[in-house]
This record gives sequence, C-alpha cells and structure tokens, in this order.
Amino acid sequence: MNVRFLISGDTALVVEFGDRIDRALSDRVLRLSALLCGSNMPGIVETVPTFRSLMVLYDPLITDSGSLTSAIRNLLDRDSVAAKTQSKLWRIPACYVASHAPDLAEVAQRTGLAAEDVIGRHVATCFHVYMIGFVPGFPYMGDLPEPLVLPRRTDPRVKVPAGSIAIATNMTAIYPVESPGGWHLIGATPIRLFDMRSAKPALLSPGDKVRFEPITPAEFDEIRAAVAAESYQVPCEQIAV
Repeated sequence: MNVRFLISGDTALVVEFGDRIDRALSDRVLRLSALLCGSNMPGIVETVPTFRSLMVLYDPLITDSGSLTSAIRNLLDRDSVAAKTQSKLWRIPACYVASHAPDLAEVAQRTGLAAEDVIGRHVATCFHVYMIGFVPGFPYMGDLPEPLVLPRRTDPRVKVPAGSIAIATNMTAIYPVESPGGWHLIGATPIRLFDMRSAKPALLSPGDKVRFEPITPAEFDEIRAAVAAESYQVPCEQIAV
C-alpha cells in the first residue's frame, strides 16, 4: 500500500492514502481512524478523516510524529484496514417540492431528465459520508448517479437556507446552517444537522450512510415543529459494511 506520512506542525500527523476521491481510499481512511480511536495508543487526541487522508492530532508531551508513524505503519502492515466495520444508516426526510427545491427544474433541464426522475435517482441512492467540512456539520456525500453529475453553479448564492439538500459534481450535501453556497438546491430537510447543545454537535459522521425519504410539505412542517420541540429523532440503524 502506497502511503505517505506528512508532518503537520508539532501536534498533527497526516496519513495520506492517495490523490483522488475514491470509496476504497475512504474505506481505508475510516478503518484506520477506527483502529486508532480504539487502540488506546498513548498521546492521540483526535482523528480527522478527509476524502483521501487521515489527520491524527496528538499531545506532543506524550508522543511525537516519529513514534506515531512507526505505530501506524505496523497497523497498515498487518493489513487490518481491510476488515469489516459497522456503520450507521440514517433515513433523512426530504421535501422535493418547488418551494423547497429552487434549482430542481434547472437540474432537470440540464440533465435531460424529468424532475421526477431526478428525485427518483436521488432517493434511490444510498450515500456514503466521505467527510465533514466547509461549515460545522456539512456532510460531503457520494456517490451521485452519473446522470445527475453537474458542475457547481456559476452564480453562487450569498445565503442558502439551513436544511437545503444540494448536489454538485458527484456529491450531494445538506447545508446545516444558513451560509453562502454554490451547489444546486434540489430539496430540503426539516431536521437539525448541527446542534451545539448536543454532546455530539454534528449529526452525521464520516463513514455513515444516508438515504433520503420523500415527504410532503405538510409532513415537512410537522417534522420541523417536532424538531423545534425536541421530540423528533432521525431514523437510524446499525449496518455492516
């Protein structure tokens, strides 16, 4: 396995598995992250998965980059990164009607599909959470069906509402908070993706799976009210991957 170890300051080591967005690379990144988090290896503070690498944050008073590199090489040499793992499958309610999907008609026109086909392909896909980034809780999820692949918008929005479901390139995502954004908005969810009051503020984690479940505008309002009243839980189950 061709792996690079890159020193990032005096408190972090980056383990780089490749130079592309690839499910096999993501699986190796996530498996190594799980192994390190469960290893009780001295000095490790946190691991941060990305598309193709894992940043390992450590306490420099306990360990150093050289010691971590040797320990991680030993893990990789045992080929343990190929082992099966458990993952969460989230079923996220999604409303695809025009009032919640301002770019759906344009996406349909540009892809040559009917709007119903765009929705159908989106809900039929089990998405993989590659990483969290951009803003807190923002999940980069792949892999979008090829007919839906489009470049980002040429005119990014200054404000994208929280809960907006979007697509760009071969990814889909959900905006956790109101923010600028250049992705195509094809739906919205009433759930909360990021909550600072929670012990785990970001709902989704790298390695999770996501399926979108279509709902009506009335159901959207009902779930949003239940979320505000803190009486709604996003359906979730453990699966083997």
